[in-house]
Amino acid sequence: MHATITRADRVLGCLVGGAVGDALGYQVEFQSWSRIEEDYGPGGVTEMRCNRVSDDTQMTLFTVEGLLLAQPGAEVEAVREAYLRWLQTQREPMPPMGSQGLVAQPWLYARRAPGNACISGLAAHDRAGGADWRGLAVNPNSKGCGTVMRSAPFGLRYGPEAAFDLAERCSALTHGHPTAGASAGAFAMMVAHLSNGESPQRAVSATMLHLRRSLDRSETLDALQQAYELAGNVPPAPNTCAPLGEGWVAEEALAIAVYCFLGTGDVRAGLVAAVSHDGDSDSTGAILGNLYGAAYGHGALPREWAAQTEGREVIASLAALLDA
Repeated sequence: MHATITRADRVLGCLVGGAVGDALGYQVEFQSWSRIEEDYGPGGVTEMRCNRVSDDTQMTLFTVEGLLLAQPGAEVEAVREAYLRWLQTQREPMPPMGSQGLVAQPWLYARRAPGNACISGLAAHDRAGGADWRGLAVNPNSKGCGTVMRSAPFGLRYGPEAAFDLAERCSALTHGHPTAGASAGAFAMMVAHLSNGESPQRAVSATMLHLRRSLDRSETLDALQQAYELAGNVPPAPNTCAPLGEGWVAEEALAIAVYCFLGTGDVRAGLVAAVSHDGDSDSTGAILGNLYGAAYGHGALPREWAAQTEGREVIASLAALLDA
């Protein structure tokens, strides 16, 4: 089945799917499961009442732009510059005159609860100015999920091992903890395997084998092992991901998404499960949407959600460039 899905459809599906999961979860970010159940019912978040995306999709798109502009060997620098442009959108009310690229898009200037480590880490780079930024030790104890939710494009652009390495290195631009880098790298590697037509099980198992190479990656590996086991025993549904945590930190967000991804091929049901819980619902939804899109293509996404997600035309344009 997967061989009939074009690479272009996987790339588009990955980016749009991430935005769909982000928008679905952003509706209930910071809400408890009991509050979600009260507002949406026991079936969880089954409606997209608002189509707004969060910083998760914003930073993912700036990752794409950085990679598209990167010269060979200077990818980290290009992604860093792209993230600094994103930081500009979080500080200014609207695009400056003569803006080009993503910073010319007014809708990206909305501040949608950006992660503290992303803001503070990039602010440190901004203050450094022309100094050698490679010497910066940015947020060394932070392993927030802000590194994972933006890293799918590395897997769409590069092979599995190169995607892991680059996502891990770019993670350190804002989050210095090794687990943040390992989780971002693992996610990018899964996306790379999926975009090459590998099955979900193969993509996850190959990534787990890669993580075993280093003790610094043990937290991520342990979280994925728990997700793998839970997927084999408890079908994903609203709040069934609770044993894996709330998703605020990198390995938990990745584990929740992987649990839903392995637990069901029903994209709609998986996305509902991934956002209907206590915690960082937009990030867990975005990560899962990226995985589903890369695995099954744009055509597998719930049509009404994919059509109405904020910024869809810009996302589609970047997907075409990335595929080309």
